[in-house]
Amino acid sequence: MTYKATCHCGAVELQLTPKTPISSASRCDCSFCRRRGAAAVTMALEDLTVVKGAENLTLYQWNTKTAKHYFCKTCGIYTHHQRRSNPNEYGVNLGAIEGLNPRDFGDIPWVDGINHPSDR
Repeated sequence: MTYKATCHCGAVELQLTPKTPISSASRCDCSFCRRRGAAAVTMALEDLTVVKGAENLTLYQWNTKTAKHYFCKTCGIYTHHQRRSNPNEYGVNLGAIEGLNPRDFGDIPWVDGINHPSDR
């Protein structure tokens, strides 16, 4: 299955090719993610391709600089991030994926980002 994800203005487009259909998402309560508020789906690094607008993505990192959070420079929408918990995975903004509605995922669970093992 192939999915398309875009920022709000359309300057950035991702192609997602997960090995199984997207059926679950999560939210993180770390200091950054809880402010951002977006639910994310998990994707292997090789399952995400920036089709358009790589030059329009801006990167935000802090603390350990392991996680890489990408945003559209024009509209500010978070599209995806390389995870700190598993740098071999991306978290992709569920709300940016065409054809998927976060409401259809019901009560999206929270993960404990406040007590991340890398912070010990």
